Amino acid sequence: MMDTDLRIDTKKKVPSLRFAGFDEEWKEKRLGEVAEITGGGTPETNIKDYWDGPIQWFTPTEIKSDFVLKSSRTITELGLKKSSAKILPKGAILLTTRATIGEASIALEECTTNQGFQSLVAKENNHNIFLFNWIKYNKFELIKRANGSTFPEISKSEIEQIPIHLPALPEQQKIASFLTAVDKKLQALKQQKNLLEKYKKGMMQKIFSQEIRFKDDEGKEFGEWGMKKLGEVCKIAKSGGTPLSTKKEYYNGDIPFLSISDMTLQGKYLNWTSNHISQLGIDNSSSWVVPSNSIIYSMYASVGFVAINKTRIATSQAVLNLILKENINTEFIYYTLLDFQKKVSKFITTGTQGNVNAQSVKAFEIHLPTLPEQTKIANFLSAIDEKISHCQVRITKMEQYKKGLLQQLFV
Repeated sequence: MMDTDLRIDTKKKVPSLRFAGFDEEWKEKRLGEVAEITGGGTPETNIKDYWDGPIQWFTPTEIKSDFVLKSSRTITELGLKKSSAKILPKGAILLTTRATIGEASIALEECTTNQGFQSLVAKENNHNIFLFNWIKYNKFELIKRANGSTFPEISKSEIEQIPIHLPALPEQQKIASFLTAVDKKLQALKQQKNLLEKYKKGMMQKIFSQEIRFKDDEGKEFGEWGMKKLGEVCKIAKSGGTPLSTKKEYYNGDIPFLSISDMTLQGKYLNWTSNHISQLGIDNSSSWVVPSNSIIYSMYASVGFVAINKTRIATSQAVLNLILKENINTEFIYYTLLDFQKKVSKFITTGTQGNVNAQSVKAFEIHLPTLPEQTKIANFLSAIDEKISHCQVRITKMEQYKKGLLQQLFV
């Protein structure tokens, strides 16, 4: 008996969002049909004549933004000739295909790459920027096709067979132009944030070297800065501890328990933790509850990372928790330790990972102005941080907006 539910699907292959004047169905092709795909190569590293020439030579770790211009290493014409590397034209899409898969950038000038890439150049009647955005949107399609025992890799032949739905060139151009305008706004925001971060860094150097000094509310100069050990400005300077992981009753309680990744994800202020422990876990370990507005200083892994907790937390032994004395501005000490990062390497002990110990951190010698000047400095730098944070919020919103557009502009 025939299945009466069988029917022909007449729905056209088109995106949910289209520009006026375009109504043709998008055609399915293979990436190899719409782009020339070229692999990279590496000249022998021990032959000097192959290196430090005029040709930009990119590696996958350098693919961190939508556009790349200068590589960290360059090769010579001879190095190019003696390897499988090929010259790629300006505008080529550099696509990482080994170990790290699916990261893509557009080359702003002629260049070449190592063998961790398969680079694409749009063929006639196809648009490079359209293909670039399609690849960014379909990164998972590349990752799921990768294979390999030592590290994942996707071959040129596999990429060539990936299906792609795309419109005629005029609609590709329209989409590319629109997304380029969005990217320009996004880049402007990132540039603004970058300039603010550079300004903050420069001002911190001048403030903590005392090249720049603040004045009091009456325009008078503050007194000389004193010198203190970090431990001397603390009521308590104590690391945390980790409850025994095999005891389930020590975990999933109501006490936030900090990890290093919580710090690196949040930055200056800590408002949440990914894990929690119980009071029983506290009672049966060296961990303790650190009150809010304390200084949290990383001693392991991300050494020197500093933050201020805005909620009470418990921590592992990987961080030193500093509860400051009454006449010390918490934000000032935060910026002091941020500036101190450039000196912290000499305190790091060798081992499987670089660490500092609590006694070394408490012995850090810091310059300390009076409380009113501490407050002036902290307020000034905090205002810059607020502008940086506002910029990041706008960047995040713009990135989410673009992600939503890609979902609607592509099939």
